[in-house]
Amino acid sequence: MSKDLHPTMDPTKMGIGRSIAVLTSGGDAQGMNAAVRATVRVGLYTGAKVYFVHEVRTNALKHVRQTLRCVLSMRDNHLSAMQGYQGLVDGGDHIRPATWESVSMMLQLGGTVIGSARCKDFRSREGRMKAACNLVKLGITNLCVIGGDGSLTGANQFRTEWSGLLADLVRAGKITAEEAKKSSHLNIVGMVGSIDNDFCGTDMTIGTDSALHRIIEVVDAITTTAQSHQRTFILEVMGRHCGYLALVSALACGADWVFIPEMPPDDGWENHLCRRLTDQRSRGSRLNVIIVAEGAISSDGKPITSDQIKKLVTDRLGFDTRTTILGHVQRGGTPSAFDRILGSRMGVEAVMALLEATPDTPACVVSLSGNQAVRLPLMECVQVTKDVTAAMASGKFDEAIKLRGKSFENNWNTYKLLAHINPPDVKSNINVAVMNIGAPCAGMNAAVRAAVKMGIIQGHSMFAVHDGFDGLAHGQIEPINWTTVSGWTGKGGSVLGTKRTLPGKLLEEISENIAKFNLHALIIIGGFEAYVGGLEMVQAREKYEEMCIPMVVIPATVSNNVPGSDFSIGADTALNTITSTCDRIKQSAAGTKRRVFIVETMGGYCGYLATMAGLAAGADAAYIYEEKFNIRDLETNVEHLVEKMKTTVKRGLILRNENCNANYTTDFIFNLYSEEGRGVFDCRKNILGHMQQGGTPTPFDRNFATKMGAKSILWLTEKLKECYRHGRIFANTPDSACVLGMRKRALTFQPLDDLKADTDFEHRIPKTQWWLKIRPIMKILAKYDIKLDTSEHADMEHVLNKRGNHLK
Repeated sequence: MSKDLHPTMDPTKMGIGRSIAVLTSGGDAQGMNAAVRATVRVGLYTGAKVYFVHEVRTNALKHVRQTLRCVLSMRDNHLSAMQGYQGLVDGGDHIRPATWESVSMMLQLGGTVIGSARCKDFRSREGRMKAACNLVKLGITNLCVIGGDGSLTGANQFRTEWSGLLADLVRAGKITAEEAKKSSHLNIVGMVGSIDNDFCGTDMTIGTDSALHRIIEVVDAITTTAQSHQRTFILEVMGRHCGYLALVSALACGADWVFIPEMPPDDGWENHLCRRLTDQRSRGSRLNVIIVAEGAISSDGKPITSDQIKKLVTDRLGFDTRTTILGHVQRGGTPSAFDRILGSRMGVEAVMALLEATPDTPACVVSLSGNQAVRLPLMECVQVTKDVTAAMASGKFDEAIKLRGKSFENNWNTYKLLAHINPPDVKSNINVAVMNIGAPCAGMNAAVRAAVKMGIIQGHSMFAVHDGFDGLAHGQIEPINWTTVSGWTGKGGSVLGTKRTLPGKLLEEISENIAKFNLHALIIIGGFEAYVGGLEMVQAREKYEEMCIPMVVIPATVSNNVPGSDFSIGADTALNTITSTCDRIKQSAAGTKRRVFIVETMGGYCGYLATMAGLAAGADAAYIYEEKFNIRDLETNVEHLVEKMKTTVKRGLILRNENCNANYTTDFIFNLYSEEGRGVFDCRKNILGHMQQGGTPTPFDRNFATKMGAKSILWLTEKLKECYRHGRIFANTPDSACVLGMRKRALTFQPLDDLKADTDFEHRIPKTQWWLKIRPIMKILAKYDIKLDTSEHADMEHVLNKRGNHLK
């Protein structure tokens, strides 16, 4: 992000006199609807005209509308843009103006309600001439395309040919010279919708996270039946050219083996696989899981199929083996909270990129890097994506892994490390303890599992501390091994047990037990209490020499309020719980109409859950502690809802963070809305409570926790070498006690002491929180008249240098 040196333009006037068309093309992906909705609403917010592009014929459209009206109680407008490029070619009634209400109730729908298909006509110059003519006649010079690399490449070709197409149209008398002059330049911005996450340049494509949800739901269901019958299950997931879904699924469920096209197994893999499965059974495991990407290949380029693997396991080992091919179930279902937020953020950035573009600006694609939306040159990303395929075809698989990007490479390296079954013969004589602190949350167990397994791989002896600092003080410490933590990735809560007790009053006992059990390093997994507890341990080093050991805090809390990290383990699971609950609540209003729901979320004083759930669920307002509000703000929100009830959207959703205001309680806000809305709408109140802390962890939380747990051990191993002096461990420098957190684009270790200046200890939150910048987006999408700060925007970044290597 960089400051714009030019005066800030009023964002509500950026689009005046301009028109934007939005279309989806290629395969569908969950979250596309969120991107369409954001593009339309932000486009209208800027003063631009926004058009849907659709292809469904009149009779078919009427039939589909009638069907959806019966099944989903959706309005006709929801079908607006059908089948992408074909609509551009056909023109006429297939390119229609979009309205604010026409994208209502789209967030929770899977697929794309504006339709998607591949269009042969657009591949010919004649077809593209027809499309150009249709756009010129409507004054559309900005095109937002949501699709895969093929769709986006087609869009770029269209843009490159634009001036030539217009010249041909003028010569043919299809458009006038004046019309050509007014539409002399076409701006193109792409958003990648693909469940395979096969587009280089972005950490995640729209739909990938939702597809992972579908896969993990199946894995969890299979796990229970497999353990009952002591079976081996082979799951084939999508990914003809990209193994991301298979790889992350394998990490998230602790699979015994994964086959991906980017990295074929070594020759003789059949023997290795059978040996690994046998070893697992000998260690008491009743379950084996093998994940196969549909495009998996051997080192000589031949396909590796799920049937081939089943025959191998059955014939060689005699194991009861079952194969499940997930197929298009991975594309279906409700989009996850992550995909809704991703689609919404990308839609906003896409509109800004279109309206800020000049004739010299290359066609760009909006991507995700860490927690940041970035703009990348479209054709550079396409080229890297093609380079991956070329590298795989020529057997350069290590290069293919690197070209996929840092996120993919880190996932692969973590999986490789954790996939080792046999611990090293030489022990390190290092004892590492793992503990959970604070409230339980989904993903804690996955972090413990990864830390334990990685510790054993490094030759360390691993110890489990039960019940947090209480357990550390009272000697509730025991060895923990590889088999003990098997199957922990999918378990919610905390198997080790966790308490909120801080170590301050237990330091004497804690120091004695550190000495008694000869602990050399400590991993503290938890929320704000883990951070404060770590600080108290560091401060006690002056008095207790036993505390002079390396420590790492891994943030794990639904509140996402630990300083030093943009994300905490468990927050994604809680966010999905809130979002899915809000979907049901909103759906319950479909029959009654004119109803407003007040929903209270967890988070302590941190408004992360309320804000992000508000964006994911399409809330009309989200009250949080970090953004002060008064009675006039509440009055404005009520008036906003009164006006909303006059439209075709007759329902409202208000989220309130539990500690946003001591006086404006949930009951107060409910009573205020009930009184002021009397005669216009009625109100209902919901306090979600501890259900937000429960449930099985989402794929994001499992994967995030696994990488955090593994990385913490690798860091401690190096730190222990640094701190080894005269035959003993002595760590008393600030950088020997750190928080491991996600900062923008990377996992980083930050000294606990360094984070104190950015911590509001009274309210248990960081003083600076990245997600606050997203709040205006939520308000704009809810049709509030506010100003979007455009003084800070995403610059165009580059993916390649001249030799084709990654810069980022």
